[in-house]
This record gives sequence, C-alpha cells and structure tokens, in this order.
Amino acid sequence: MSVLEAVAAPHAAHRDNHTHRDVNGGWLRPAVFGAMDGLVSNVALMTGVAGGSASAQTIVIAGLAGLAAGAFSMAAGEYTSVASQRELVLAELDVERRELHKHPADELAELAALYESRGVEPKLALEVAMQLSRDPEQALEIHAREELGIDPSDLPSPMVAAVSSFGSFALGALLPLLPYLLGATSLWPAVLLALLGLFACGAVVARVTARSWWFSGLRQLFLGAAAAGVTYALGIAFGTALG
Repeated sequence: MSVLEAVAAPHAAHRDNHTHRDVNGGWLRPAVFGAMDGLVSNVALMTGVAGGSASAQTIVIAGLAGLAAGAFSMAAGEYTSVASQRELVLAELDVERRELHKHPADELAELAALYESRGVEPKLALEVAMQLSRDPEQALEIHAREELGIDPSDLPSPMVAAVSSFGSFALGALLPLLPYLLGATSLWPAVLLALLGLFACGAVVARVTARSWWFSGLRQLFLGAAAAGVTYALGIAFGTALG
C-alpha cells in the first residue's frame, strides 16, 4: 500500500478509538460550576445563620434570599461578561475584515508566512494561502482562527450563558433548602444533602479532567465542608457577641 493510500484509508481501530474528550468543557463546565457555586454559597449562608441560633424559618428565608440574589447575580454577571467578550471579538473581526479588503496582498503574505513557520515549503504555503483566500468569508475565518484564536461561527450567546447560569445556580442553591421545605427543623439534613450534592458535582467534573471521579468528588466535598464550617463558626461567634 502506498503512503497516499495509507493516509486515505486509516486503520479502523485508529478511526474508531482516536477520540478526545471535550477539553473546553462545553456546556458541562459552566453548568456544574454554577451548581457548585449555588451549593457552596447557599449552604455556607445557611450554616452561618444557623450558627447564630436563628430559627428554622429565618434559615429558610435566608436560603431563599441567597438563592434569588445569587442566581440573578450570576445571570447578570455572565450576560455582561459574555456580551462584552462577544462585542470585543466582533470589533476585532471588523478590523480584520477591513484589512483583508484594503491590503489583500499583505494579508495573503501573512497567511503564507504563518504556514511556512509551521514547516510548509514556501511555494506550497503561498499556494495554499491563495486557494484559501479566494472566498473572503473563509479568509476572514482562517485569519481569525490563526491570529485571534477564535471561531467566528461559534461565538457564545450572552442570553444562553445568563439563562444557564441562573438555572444551574438556582438548582444548586435549592438543594440545601429542600430538607427545610419538606419539614426538617434542624440544619444537619440540609448540610448532609448539600455535601452529597457537592460530591456528585465533583464526580461529574471528572468527565472533563484527568482525575478520578472519587478524587474530584472528595475534593469538592472537602472545600464545601470547609466553607460551611467556617461560616458556622463565624455565626456562632457573631451570635455570641451580639447576643
């Protein structure tokens, strides 16, 4: 079999098994991050209030307020952040589009030089650059990928980011509230459920990392427990000082 034939017909085992995980996290990273943020912040808030000897009703009100405030804050922050990033990217794309229109020869030479720097022979690099530059939109996409490291056809949506952050944070923040809403009168069922949720979130994160599920789960459980423990101790201290 010739080299060209070998390239054209890759081995079946390689074709079937040579896949990679989504290293950017896709939807999983922001969703799990939002849920963990809601869990940690709300269970820490509730344990802090409970440490000050507050009633179960007060703890629930604090938890609901923390859920609402945190979810809206996360949504607003994500919307503003993603919208600003998108506007910046679009502005840079306009700059590149104008350069392609005003100085096509310079942009062509720039693209050819880039391929040369990656080991392509000069003549072939220029030929590839010329072929790819025939379509203005394709040329813009290639320059954006190579120079800016972005994909113009895959820009994030501010609204999607805001809604997903709101939903995931609210879901995480609701978890420690559930025992109280179902009739519990003590803090410990809420803390236990929150820690189990943190372990589960940490285990899910292992899907996009090289760590094992139990390591990621235990790490997140420990961090959440530490936050809850600190705020509980502060609640006791403040409750004693103000009592």
